[in-house]
Amino acid sequence: MFHVSCSMNLNKAFVLGNVTRDPELRALPSGQQVASFGIATNRFYTDQAGQKKQDAEFHNIVAFGKLADIASRYLTKGGLVLIEGRIKTSNWQGTDGVKKFRTEIIAETLQLGPRPGGAPNGSAGQYQKPYSAPANNMPKAEEIPIIEENAPMNNFVSTEEPAKGESDEIDVRDIPF
Repeated sequence: MFHVSCSMNLNKAFVLGNVTRDPELRALPSGQQVASFGIATNRFYTDQAGQKKQDAEFHNIVAFGKLADIASRYLTKGGLVLIEGRIKTSNWQGTDGVKKFRTEIIAETLQLGPRPGGAPNGSAGQYQKPYSAPANNMPKAEEIPIIEENAPMNNFVSTEEPAKGESDEIDVRDIPF
């Protein structure tokens, strides 16, 4: 028999989609950075008449601290990203007296996808090695770094053997996305 305790709760969201607008970076009064951006996810299905259909869903994403910095530097409109986070709905009274609502996903982890067209972008534009996706156009998990909210930036190290004379540490400026 399965028993669920009243104190057991889970608020977890995973979205994999394309960035709909470049991240907007700002600072809170405390000085902490916050980035806001959108992601579109698509659902493909066949209706009762046998016609192929597509629905898009739009998600508001908010990232804080190091994730905000990384999002603002490496995410651009059209880029693929996987966000893991929690759902938060805020409400407020509008100037017109109507109660307003906004549902957001507060990012806890983000995983960068390949750049559209395979070209690097953002502040890492000096990176010259183009991304080449496998034949099925899905990147291998080991090719896309997972960046967690509280991960120190010096924890990004390569699992490959460095070439002669090269360091085995990755400089964040060399990340191709």
